Amino acid sequence: MRQEILLTLTEQIRKGIQILKAGGTVAYPTDTVYGLGADAFNKRAVEKIYEIKGRPRQSAFPLLLANSNQVADVASSVSEIAWLLMSHFWPGGLTLVLPKGINLPDYLSYGDATVAVRIPNHPVPLALIKGLGSPLIGTSANISGQPSALTAKEVKIQLGGRISLTIDGGRCPGGVESTIIDVTRKTPKIQRQGLIPREEIERVLGINLGE
Repeated sequence: MRQEILLTLTEQIRKGIQILKAGGTVAYPTDTVYGLGADAFNKRAVEKIYEIKGRPRQSAFPLLLANSNQVADVASSVSEIAWLLMSHFWPGGLTLVLPKGINLPDYLSYGDATVAVRIPNHPVPLALIKGLGSPLIGTSANISGQPSALTAKEVKIQLGGRISLTIDGGRCPGGVESTIIDVTRKTPKIQRQGLIPREEIERVLGINLGE
């Protein structure tokens, strides 16, 4: 039975990679909540994500990476603090806001000078990114302003037939979205409290981040 379930998930991932390469959209489980993804370097595919979610164009999407080597493809620089946080919390539920790379398409930042990235601690998005060969849009699979989806069923209730595929990988273990921290400033600032507690980040950095 376990082998059959694994094979079914493998087939879903394979189909998801094909869809992403063709410019489609895929919902997938992560270590936090279900994500809604597209090839980050396909402008039309990214536009579909905005339409599906009803998200304002000035709100750029975070990107999911498969490994830290891909950071250089999207960010112009990485501070010592950023590397320290990566070494402790990646893969995992921490999203880092970094200076945007000069070659990053404008539609991924909409005038902002930064890009938000993370490496998820979940085999499904990692397999999708590796199969696609480029970063994956890593926004939550829900309508903007609505609760995040923790199961494939919850994704389908909100998004229905608007997306090409929903990969059913069971309930997401994290249950909440990632913590977002801006490391482009001298003193890092938590932009959204999520899966990684503030206290853990402060312990690693050895500083008080304030409120």
